[in-house]
Amino acid sequence: VIKDVCRAVRDWVAMRGKMVEAIGELEGRPPAIPQKDLTEILEFMQWAHDNQFTFLGYREFGFKGTGAETRVTVNHKASLGVLRDRKAVIFRELENLPSLSPAVCDFICRQTPLTVTKTNLISTIHRSVYMDCIAIKKFDAAGRVTGQRMFAGLFTSSAYNKSVLEIPLLRRKTMKTIERTGLKPGSHDGKALLNILENYPRDELLQTSDEHLYQTSLGILHLQERHKVALFIRLDDFERFVSCLVYVPRDRYTTRLRLRMQKILEDAFAGEVSAQYAQLGESTLARVHITVRTTPGGIPPYDEHALEDRLAEVARSWPDTLYSALVSTFGEEKGGDLYRRYADAFQVAYSEAFSPVDAVDDIRVFEEVTKSGELGMKLYRADGEQGNRISFKVFSPDAAIPLSDVLPVLEHMGLKVMDEVPYRVRPAGDGPELIMVNNFGLVTRSGNDVDIDAVRDNFQEAFRRIWRGDAESDGFNCLVLGAGLAWRDVAMLRAYSKYLRQVGIAFSQAYMEQTLADNPGLTNLIVDLFRVSFDCAPDKGRDKKARRIRERLLAGLDGVASADEDRILRRFLNLVDSTLRTNFFQNGRTAVEKSYISFKLDDTKVEGLPLPRPFREIFVYSPRVEGIHLRFGHVARGGLRWSDRREDFRTEVLGLVKAQQVKNTVIIPVGSKGGFVVKRPPAGGDRDAFIKEGIECYKILISGLLDLTDNLKGNRIVPPKQVLRRDEDDPYLVVAADKGTASFSDIANGVSQDYGFWLGDAFASGGSVGYDHKKMGITAKGAWESVKRHFREIGVDIQKQDFTVAGVGDMSGDVFGNGMLLSEHIKLTGAFNHMHIFVDPNPNLKTSLRERRRMFNLARSSWSDYNVKLISRGGGVFQRSAKSIKLSPEIKRCFTIVKDTVTPNELIRAILAANVDLLWFGGIGTYVKASHETNSQVGDRANDAIRVDAPELRCRVVGEGANLGVTQRARVEFGLGGGRIYADSIDNSAGVDCSDHEVNIKILLDRAVVEKKLTVKGRNSLLAEMTDEVGELVLRDNYLQTQAINLIQAQGMAIFDNQTMLMRMLEKSDRLNRDVEFLPDDETLIERATTRQGL
Repeated sequence: VIKDVCRAVRDWVAMRGKMVEAIGELEGRPPAIPQKDLTEILEFMQWAHDNQFTFLGYREFGFKGTGAETRVTVNHKASLGVLRDRKAVIFRELENLPSLSPAVCDFICRQTPLTVTKTNLISTIHRSVYMDCIAIKKFDAAGRVTGQRMFAGLFTSSAYNKSVLEIPLLRRKTMKTIERTGLKPGSHDGKALLNILENYPRDELLQTSDEHLYQTSLGILHLQERHKVALFIRLDDFERFVSCLVYVPRDRYTTRLRLRMQKILEDAFAGEVSAQYAQLGESTLARVHITVRTTPGGIPPYDEHALEDRLAEVARSWPDTLYSALVSTFGEEKGGDLYRRYADAFQVAYSEAFSPVDAVDDIRVFEEVTKSGELGMKLYRADGEQGNRISFKVFSPDAAIPLSDVLPVLEHMGLKVMDEVPYRVRPAGDGPELIMVNNFGLVTRSGNDVDIDAVRDNFQEAFRRIWRGDAESDGFNCLVLGAGLAWRDVAMLRAYSKYLRQVGIAFSQAYMEQTLADNPGLTNLIVDLFRVSFDCAPDKGRDKKARRIRERLLAGLDGVASADEDRILRRFLNLVDSTLRTNFFQNGRTAVEKSYISFKLDDTKVEGLPLPRPFREIFVYSPRVEGIHLRFGHVARGGLRWSDRREDFRTEVLGLVKAQQVKNTVIIPVGSKGGFVVKRPPAGGDRDAFIKEGIECYKILISGLLDLTDNLKGNRIVPPKQVLRRDEDDPYLVVAADKGTASFSDIANGVSQDYGFWLGDAFASGGSVGYDHKKMGITAKGAWESVKRHFREIGVDIQKQDFTVAGVGDMSGDVFGNGMLLSEHIKLTGAFNHMHIFVDPNPNLKTSLRERRRMFNLARSSWSDYNVKLISRGGGVFQRSAKSIKLSPEIKRCFTIVKDTVTPNELIRAILAANVDLLWFGGIGTYVKASHETNSQVGDRANDAIRVDAPELRCRVVGEGANLGVTQRARVEFGLGGGRIYADSIDNSAGVDCSDHEVNIKILLDRAVVEKKLTVKGRNSLLAEMTDEVGELVLRDNYLQTQAINLIQAQGMAIFDNQTMLMRMLEKSDRLNRDVEFLPDDETLIERATTRQGL
């Protein structure tokens, strides 16, 4: 910079002298141009000399030849100022003349004596801009151009601030332009034109030709205040740059718009923007002067009008373009209506991020969201995005969606959320005041590319179903993108995996999810096999297709490297092969697929099942509920329970159905049992809402069972619609009440009647037109027969003699409540349920019985409703949630406890091990195990902390009114130790016995009703009249079966060998598994024979 300053200052006088010399030379040897023009040029040169131009450099060029043969030489000795530096190139183009176009070469040789333009050099003095250049040609005596003087520098501020009419050369250009238009200077248009020229970019005015100035100024004049975009282009004489004047409606001008225009111009001229200046005044039009630096000889052909149209398109206001797009898409009328609704609905951020065309697509979704009130969505890929990146818009009416809810859904679908931008859209008119748009930037977790068009529908439908709760959000959903599956195919695979977890597969759900995702081809084949096997549409080639798919699948499995993955995939294949029926292809009442899926399985084929294997089972899956129904033969019956063991409810049901098998020996050949878990209990703990959800889940389970069950019309079998059967006719299905479903029989019968099922209200016993087990107290009375026999055989009549009791349950329960009212001599010293612990160390017989009866009749009672004033000294009702319980001396004495303070669990264990006459089970859970059993073998984790071992029991008799209160091994250990106990299947068989009487009576009487030999009302009356007789018959069974057992036991070792031979014979015929039934092995039998204990 200092060098340049020194050179410019040192040669300043000399450079001014060169200008005087040039003036004199031009005066002495003028070119062939009009005198007025020459005079104006000379005055301009003098004006520049008179301190209107800051001289910074000077260089002379010599020209030889003409046209394409022109050659340029540089007289470096004559160079002054900053141009003394030979490396300083003022006009690179002059030194590379052969590469220029013929038009440029012609310009150099033209007679025009003066040119004002820009150099290639940026000034280091005064202002950091490209230096101005005054180029004056040299002529010989014949008027030919022989060279050129070039003065480099900067015009002073007066050149930009003075009126054009005061500056030589510019005033001539101005007046020539006005005169050429024919406008009077004093007229409106004349003044307007003068104003245009006064405000014309001064550099442009200096450099432009008269012709270009005329055309451009006239074009600007014609614009006036018109609301449109205009483009005026001037090409530099040396093609070094293109000067573009762009006029834009002021209210549309933004930096973003300018940048978009610059990009268009750069592309059109294959150059780069080197400068831009914007002018926003009082006019309705803003002016942007954009200079695009170009490569001489390298400017592509261009269409000025087409380029102007492109600029006009990008400059159109977003609302204007939206209107045009809406009308083009929807027509004039509807498009206009939509425009009025959405013209002012969008935020600036939205309009900057998305084009009006994008908005039209979104508006289509907005309208759907407005009508449905549900989420809308749009999966797309932004321009230029990589193949593994996608974008996803979610449209939510009225309120924003919680990101904490949506992010896990997207993650489970195999995506990583990279960013999220929310937009608020506020439509006018009716409908939601707000529609939230959440735009998610996503990338596939695997890094694999996504075919947007191929997966869009499946992805959006899957997301919609997950959001509505029709599908679960878990890792299986990555199969939508990874394997191209539909949401319902994914649900089918998820259902099978849930079943595998219930039957004890060694692999976690997450591992199964990953395995299917890592093997998308094999996963698709499993789905294809399932669809071919069970799609109920007629297909003569079904078996052949299935065989081919299986062959491909097995071949593919041979190529799976991981042994674990191979086992998982083969288990899914095995389940498809073991499935006999499914409702997967059934439609609901609204002609859409059902919200749940049920499978009927042939358990003889299912691999890895825990023993004993049922004959058939139905698994019902939905996001709300999972349920199972196990049966050991075509004609089987048993109850459905509301389980709280979500992780292993099948294990619970399997244990119950084993007991059911024994119960049903006095009724029908084999037993069945079912259960379900509620997966989405209402938040907040509202009991009514919880019961309501439980009922809905129960109805789903019943529907899932009936979907796959044949019906009877007279003696004719009617298969279920849209179900492909791979088994024999199977119309017998009856259910009964159980834990949690005691009042649900009418609900089950209602579902049965909706299906037109042949059993009618015999489908579920114990309804409003049936035998109410709790009202009859039949289950408790049956178990009481067992208890009475135990005590009778040790010389105690519990109906006449006082006896102490500890129990599990509360008075609202059927079995516990009814049981604790069956004798006036019960002294209930302790009991507990899931919330409270009840202790009455020395109860008053009459007072406590009366209070228990009051609580039994009180709806939904609990131990907290017990009148504590009626409890004996030292007793009370305690919360199980308490950290500790301070014990009274009476409680310590009653339960033989040494400590003064115990935890609730310690007190419960003391109650279970209490020194009482009877331990009465009326609640759910397993509370006693054998000393050699582990808690994990018991399979009831909820009660691990309070469970006791059989040797710890100090009671004389155990009554199992409820199922599974004691493990079978613990019963044996307790019995060998001198305790008296039957199996739960013996104690509580009265309930199922009563139900079977009801079902069989109804089947018989319903035939009479159909034949019009009996009215429905008459049938119902007859059923009611038979209540007492049915109860007597049931209790007679209970009396006789305990008698039969005790008579056999009394024979002891006399029949021991026969029992041993019977077990071995049944084992050989595969009708008995001693391990499953907890019967002694051969070694134990030898020990028993030696000690003469028997069974």
